[in-house]
Amino acid sequence: MALRIHEASILLFIIPTLVTPAALNHEDYPADEGDQTSSNDNLIFDDYRGKGCVDDSGFVYKLGERFFPGHSNCPCVCTEDGPVCDQPECPKIHPKCTKVEHNGCCPECKEVKNFCEYHGKNYKILEEFKPSPCEWCRCEPSNEVHCVVADCAVPECVNPVYEPEQCCPVCKNGPNCFAGTTIIPAGIEVKVDDCNICHCHNGDWWKPAQCSKRECQGKQAL
Repeated sequence: MALRIHEASILLFIIPTLVTPAALNHEDYPADEGDQTSSNDNLIFDDYRGKGCVDDSGFVYKLGERFFPGHSNCPCVCTEDGPVCDQPECPKIHPKCTKVEHNGCCPECKEVKNFCEYHGKNYKILEEFKPSPCEWCRCEPSNEVHCVVADCAVPECVNPVYEPEQCCPVCKNGPNCFAGTTIIPAGIEVKVDDCNICHCHNGDWWKPAQCSKRECQGKQAL
């Protein structure tokens, strides 16, 4: 009876030695390695440099393959040095564009204001208007206002008057000119003093009057 107890104690002593950590094969427990990797909080990714390209979503493309990376809508080609993307010369967006879409390689204007703004007022496309008596304007389809300014002829008088809602000045008293500081009507001779008779130039109303001296009334009094 004592012999059996001794043999049992020997067996119990031998069994633990068979399952010591040193006797375990590391490859038998791959989960332990995964736990150690996750504990470092470092994710290990494959290195595709020189082999392929990876877009923002994690998709891998072969060398020479054309693809659209997430950060750009322009097509790229996968090379050994990384993606080489097209860089086209995109048309300029209209300054009055109210809606721009970036779905394609170049941004596109989808909506432009359908009116023109001029001096604080809005006008419809192709609408004609007169902001002043001498201006004629039109709202163009490009949302720009084009204006034409009237060219007034030289008035035939030295005292023209600007009437409301009229572009060019008018000579309310007809053509005239200056004889010294006196305004005389055109077409007739005017005796401006005791010795001088004046008349306006024909057609050149802005020039001083032509005057000629006559016999002065003062000499007869002497």
